[in-house]
Amino acid sequence: MKKPKVALIAHDGKKAEMLALAAEYQAFLSGCTLCATGTTGSRLAQSVGLTIEKLLSGPLGGDLQIGARIAENNMDLVIFLRDPMTSQPHEPDINALVRAMSTTSLAPPTRRPPN
Repeated sequence: MKKPKVALIAHDGKKAEMLALAAEYQAFLSGCTLCATGTTGSRLAQSVGLTIEKLLSGPLGGDLQIGARIAENNMDLVIFLRDPMTSQPHEPDINALVRAMSTTSLAPPTRRPPN
């Protein structure tokens, strides 16, 4: 059986939330091929112990790298925890990533459901 390919992205204000989510779903995520933007990937590997391909930081092109994989139909799930109240210097890249998800069957989880 093919391992699902999952991308994990979290803005700075959402990194703690991403760590909690990954810890809660560690059993599922450990059975996936994971990639993440730079800082998010480093923190997940260190805190949760997941094996993750660390791409560039979001502002340095990591969002675009994930967007390219989506455009090539090389991603099964994207978990993107955005902080919509904080201005991001790479907002055009974020918009391109969300647009790539919108043109595929990927529905982007952009916030964690309440407990």
